[in-house]
Amino acid sequence: MKRRQLLKSGILAGAGWTILRSGMLRGADAPSNKLNIAMFGTWGRADAHFGVMGRENIVALCDINEEHLAPAAKRYPNAKTYADWRKCLEQKDINAVVICTTDHTHAFIANWALNRGMHVYCEKPLGNSVEEARVVRANYLKRKDKLATQLGTQRHEIENFARVKELVRDGAIGELKAAYAWGDRQIRRAGYLPAEGEPPKHINYDLWIGPSPMHPYNSKYFSGGPGMNCLSWNMFWDFGSGQVGDMGSHTMDLAWNALDAELPTSAEAEGEKFNPEVSPVELHTSWDIPANDWRPAIRLHWYQGGMMPEPPPGGIDLRRIDHGAMFKGSLGYIVAGFDSRVIIPYGRGANMTYYQPRAKEKLIPPMGGFQNEWLNACKGSLKTTCNFDYGGKMTEVMLLGLVAYRVFPEFLPNEVQEATPAKDAKQKKQQGTPIYRANKKLEYDPAAGKVTNCDQANPLLKRKYREGWTLDG
Repeated sequence: MKRRQLLKSGILAGAGWTILRSGMLRGADAPSNKLNIAMFGTWGRADAHFGVMGRENIVALCDINEEHLAPAAKRYPNAKTYADWRKCLEQKDINAVVICTTDHTHAFIANWALNRGMHVYCEKPLGNSVEEARVVRANYLKRKDKLATQLGTQRHEIENFARVKELVRDGAIGELKAAYAWGDRQIRRAGYLPAEGEPPKHINYDLWIGPSPMHPYNSKYFSGGPGMNCLSWNMFWDFGSGQVGDMGSHTMDLAWNALDAELPTSAEAEGEKFNPEVSPVELHTSWDIPANDWRPAIRLHWYQGGMMPEPPPGGIDLRRIDHGAMFKGSLGYIVAGFDSRVIIPYGRGANMTYYQPRAKEKLIPPMGGFQNEWLNACKGSLKTTCNFDYGGKMTEVMLLGLVAYRVFPEFLPNEVQEATPAKDAKQKKQQGTPIYRANKKLEYDPAAGKVTNCDQANPLLKRKYREGWTLDG
């Protein structure tokens, strides 16, 4: 019987069954209460998901590396196996996907899966360009009443994220003035790796390259252990966005979660000398974030590679927090890592008598497990904390900062030589890395997704794909 007929018949009403919006049946022994999941990527980050997702029905496995695919297929012998994610998505019984592939394919698989009515969990970042983040986010928003999504910023489940947000929202440092996030990772590369013979037979290198421009095979793209292999390729422009898309996604999440922010109206950048093949190590980007109903317009900052914001008064050493966030208010500062936070009152009136901590029953409740939240959403609630609206906007902001960094070196090379060294980069210059500030602040139209004061910037909002690859398939 069809879902509508079942509802009319009343057969299920007295049997303790519930029909969810997804069309699934929930009951003690309901076989359809389990999702049919396709795993894209069967190694590395996928290892963090198999335990939880394995409680569902894993019906498809996809990986370009046969040596990674084989152990997963042995673990789930009833799952069909694929090398090409496009073919995998045509399997008719899939209703949810988990994406653990290379960054430059995230937006493709996510968007194609949404087009086929599938719930999507995608490892960060959501895309490798501003356009990709916008396309996937818009596609999700059209389907938000039917599909559940989650961006894989799994540190968000740490309860400290909620406590930091409560402090900022409840006025522990007065009126919010600015927010900062940073990461200290420093992995330097000169450029794309040189050719190193033919790929081994167990690696489908053409599918690994996917929509990106072709680069010759080198085994070092595949070095590193599970969960860390991304550090072998994600700093190259055609494959990733460096620390911005990697730990930047996690660390900016600590700040973004507290701001209730919409998209910015500007972007500005300074950093090391531009390399057309490799994303920067030293980088500082910033954005103008519009006001909302509880705070004024603020400036949001991202720092990486050793560049850091000015510390609060009193000699606080921010460098001891390798990935952290700071909020500046009219009456003090909040400094936070993933697991800890501290309030630093500052200035006249900063006596904390104005601040009343929340009662226990009014605290933001725990997520109850990052992946579990998504699984429950797929089965009915559709509510996730880091859905593609929230995560898509955060990804767009971070990638827009890279556009502000790239635009002048790429299109106006003479101006790079004349760029004024950043005033706040004195320490980095002493360490031997010159820092350059772009000569122009980009003005951004968040509704249209376009830069309005620099025509050269708009092509950098997109990526060029190899022939035969489409983002919206």
